[in-house]
Amino acid sequence: MKQAKRRFLATMTILLFLLAWGLVLNINLGSVPVPPKDIFRMVWDAARYQVMNLFTGGAWQEQVDAVIGASTQSRIIFSIRMPRMLLAAVLGGALAVSGFLLQNFFRNPIAGPFVLGISSGAKLIVGIALIFGAQYLGRLSSGALILSAFAGSLLVVSAVLLFSQRVHSMSMLLVVGIMIGYICSAVTDFCIAFAQEHDIANLAGWSMGSFSGANWGNVAVSAWICIPGVLAAWLLSKPIGAYALGEGYARSLGVNVKLFRAALILLSSLLSACVTAFAGPISFVGIAVPHITRTMLKTSRPAIVIPVTWLCGAVFCIYCDLIARILFSPTEIAIGTVTAAFGAPVVIVMMLKRRAKCEEYG
Repeated sequence: MKQAKRRFLATMTILLFLLAWGLVLNINLGSVPVPPKDIFRMVWDAARYQVMNLFTGGAWQEQVDAVIGASTQSRIIFSIRMPRMLLAAVLGGALAVSGFLLQNFFRNPIAGPFVLGISSGAKLIVGIALIFGAQYLGRLSSGALILSAFAGSLLVVSAVLLFSQRVHSMSMLLVVGIMIGYICSAVTDFCIAFAQEHDIANLAGWSMGSFSGANWGNVAVSAWICIPGVLAAWLLSKPIGAYALGEGYARSLGVNVKLFRAALILLSSLLSACVTAFAGPISFVGIAVPHITRTMLKTSRPAIVIPVTWLCGAVFCIYCDLIARILFSPTEIAIGTVTAAFGAPVVIVMMLKRRAKCEEYG
């Protein structure tokens, strides 16, 4: 027990250090470099005046605006880099927790929003909304995009669950999810054939996955959705742990399995839908990060794994976004390309280890 506690504290310390270092690097590096001492000074001044502003009913708003708009560097920090960095942290953590929930639901380590076609379903409905809905409703709000992505996620999950009634092999169920994802992608491509050029450009840019263009409104909305969602997942830690040992065992502990399964699917769909709506489809985060977390902690206890998974997902996406932004600067590559480059090897190693274990125990 003491060893598990020490491992947990060591893992949290390492991840918090990496998170803090990643935040500094994301603000510091770019076409306009900002010295770390100037970063701390401007962030400290803005935070100090903002706190005083909250307690005095807006009396310090001029000072806040003065700090934020004092120079080109401060405008770059507070209007571009900080919102993007925070959005990457919030959504990366949410996507990792969504993958953890799906892996527990399907009892399969390679289940995730991208593999099961959930991201493709979200992309389909968001694509339809962007191509056809925008023609009649004008510019779509972030809330409309989230609802569209959520509807697409639920559509695919419902189809996978429908097939699960007939297919009892979890590996075959994953194949079904992949095929459904391909169908959704095909329908999306069909819709693109009837879209206007600017709609095609918007959808193509969004579907490549990116945290660019983030603003404080995006950060606020995603935080209001993702943080309560992750907290709700953590509160379900005991039922998740019981369900991982079998439905019969969960029922013996008083878990309403049908209600629990519905809650798990709704939570994972909501978290992945929020990510897809704001950043587009991002691959391998939901598969690789939960595995990395369990490897570091040497445990599968949900009460411990869920918060660390969120933090590990935030760190993973912050560094991947930094690489996507500066590796070939001024050209920015898709975030999904970087997450796949680092996440796919983790999945390959994980599958090889599982195969070796299966051969060992025969």
